[in-house]
Amino acid sequence: MAIIFEEDSREFHIYNGEISYIIQILENQTLGNLYFGKRIQHKCDFGYLLQGGHRPLAVYNKINEYFLSPQYTKLEFPTYGTGDFRYPMISVTQKNGSKITNFEYDSHDIFKGKKKLLGLPATYVESEDEATTLEIVMVDPVLSLKCILSYTIFEWCPAITRSILVENHGNEEVVIDRLLSASVDLPDSNYELITLSGAWARERHVKRRKIEQGIQGVYSMRGTSSSEHNPFLAIARKETTEMQGEVYGFSLVYSGNHLEQVEVDTHDMTRISIGIHPDTFEWALSPEESFQTPEAVLVYSDSGLNKMSQIYHKLYRTRLVRGVWREKERPILINNWEVTEMNFTEDHILRMATIAKELGVELFVLDDGWFGNRNDDKTSLGDWYVQNFNKLPNNISGLSKKIEKIGLKFGIWIEPEMVNMDSDLYRLHPDWIISVPNRMPSPSRNQYILDFTRSEVVDYIFELLDGVFTEANVSYVKWDMNRYMTECYSASAVPRDQGKVFHKYVLGVYDLYERLISKHPSILFESCSSGGARFDPGILFYAPQTWTSDNTDAIERLKIQYGTSFVYPLSSMGAHISRSPNLQMGRTTPIETRGNVAIFGAFGFELDLSLLNTSEIEIIRDQIKKVKQHRKLIINGTFYRLESPFTDDRASWIVVSEDRTKALAGYYQILKMSNGYYKRLALQGLDPKKQYSVNGNSDRCFYGDELMYVGLLFDEKDLCESGGDFTSELFYFEQIES
Repeated sequence: MAIIFEEDSREFHIYNGEISYIIQILENQTLGNLYFGKRIQHKCDFGYLLQGGHRPLAVYNKINEYFLSPQYTKLEFPTYGTGDFRYPMISVTQKNGSKITNFEYDSHDIFKGKKKLLGLPATYVESEDEATTLEIVMVDPVLSLKCILSYTIFEWCPAITRSILVENHGNEEVVIDRLLSASVDLPDSNYELITLSGAWARERHVKRRKIEQGIQGVYSMRGTSSSEHNPFLAIARKETTEMQGEVYGFSLVYSGNHLEQVEVDTHDMTRISIGIHPDTFEWALSPEESFQTPEAVLVYSDSGLNKMSQIYHKLYRTRLVRGVWREKERPILINNWEVTEMNFTEDHILRMATIAKELGVELFVLDDGWFGNRNDDKTSLGDWYVQNFNKLPNNISGLSKKIEKIGLKFGIWIEPEMVNMDSDLYRLHPDWIISVPNRMPSPSRNQYILDFTRSEVVDYIFELLDGVFTEANVSYVKWDMNRYMTECYSASAVPRDQGKVFHKYVLGVYDLYERLISKHPSILFESCSSGGARFDPGILFYAPQTWTSDNTDAIERLKIQYGTSFVYPLSSMGAHISRSPNLQMGRTTPIETRGNVAIFGAFGFELDLSLLNTSEIEIIRDQIKKVKQHRKLIINGTFYRLESPFTDDRASWIVVSEDRTKALAGYYQILKMSNGYYKRLALQGLDPKKQYSVNGNSDRCFYGDELMYVGLLFDEKDLCESGGDFTSELFYFEQIES
């Protein structure tokens, strides 16, 4: 068992070969955090790690008990109102108006395996031997409120998952105002905060800053995880780099409003909190009802940021993503959006598909505009059936059969959570949108959000989409969501339940996903939310890949994909070649560079192939061959970031097979330096004792130690177009016999 409980010292030691997490039941029956970090040898008593003593102005829970003051103790389950003046993990309003709680240890259970979370995405195990779980039961005896704190440690990676189940066993309703998934107290504040922040078209940029006394963090109150702040933070020592140093990662498996917060107190202790954002959450819990928090995934690395990312990559790729597409090679697709937008005809689509098939593309995706009378963004959302037979004379099923006859699989775009006022659905059910009575709802992109807290709404959309998927033999679905939530109110909810709407909406989205996946398990779902506004671990449980950003400019994508890789595997990143000059940036970029960026993801095209010249066609043909050659490596390999586009006018990275016999590296010259330095790329992850050929050239072979410690020497002429701004090169390494 990877979790030990010592009866005498009343300590839990959660550990595997790489990490230790130690909790103690304190004398006042609360829980203290003694240690979280690199694996240490087990002993019967770590109690000396609990520090305390009399301090001025300190509050103590017992008379003349000066050792344990809540505000100066590293707590495992901090609550409100009894002396800990830092932000709590839980806050509950009772019938008498009090918010004071006092949870005490009641019991615990240690078992092999990992339980599912009802109605929520979470990591999982395929064998009980993969993980061990600890459940600690904490009870407030006054309220008869029970909190079950769950900790699961995986045997094969330094990751711990945490969540909480709250059960009301009392006689009165309580209102949960704040309930986070995890809180961790660390003994010092010598850290820098790392977050993934940005906006539409520049999602998940890496932000790093020193933490100070007070509050720092990121959040979303937009109804989705958002483009602005990803549900993730890390704290790293100042000296931590990609390849060395200590870092803690905190990631939330959730797709709605979230909070990731770091608080440094007056004595330099650091508290990390992560969970559902409390400012948009209020959950009335009646007697015998329960509430389950989303799962938080805690990762520790003492070998730098790359190691932290690799832990998340493998865990999320193999034990969060599910189904037939979990580790399956993704089809090369072409999407018509940047070519036609909504102004297409069946003939135009078939011409695109024919050219694409000839070049080696495997899937055609029909984007927005196929349903209702949809010719612009003001109409037809919610009407998931063809009405414009001038555009699709043979219906969606007829087009799909013609696409399949060409030799491609068929996919479609949907935005099932939205409705236009000019739609059959809205005219039939105007009360089905999220809106407040007697107030004007705020449109965004001329659309409104369907109330997915209502089962009848989810049922209606499911029936429509199920019919389309079956009729058109759909192989791929791009699920979009093009706005944030305002006027968050449900016409079907009583006043006491309006604080549940944000969360219940997310549960409705998960429910629709689950039902469609269960009915159509072979469909590859790709999440899209104006690009990457819902790129989070929660959605990966249902959609194994996400459209990384609406910004398809290759140079901007360097930063976006670099930042995204802090948590998310390459297999989850939708990455396409688009036209040049780029639609979003107006930048002209060589087609080789566009391909050399997109290959490190789920590869595709947003391009009118008929407009390319002969040279470009041959480059595309070669890129498709390379993708097919390397995509298994891309999906299952170990990824290393080498040079950051946030600090240099260049970027580089490498993905290495698990057996270290193959590797693919990308080097990108963003801006050319006048009279620049010699090029040398120091690699990572190779076997020092193995010899590798470069790009299949048997005359150019090096041992792994030389490639990593000396570096690969190359010239500017090795880059596409012989170097210059926005140029690049791929380097493929394959083991050869010495």
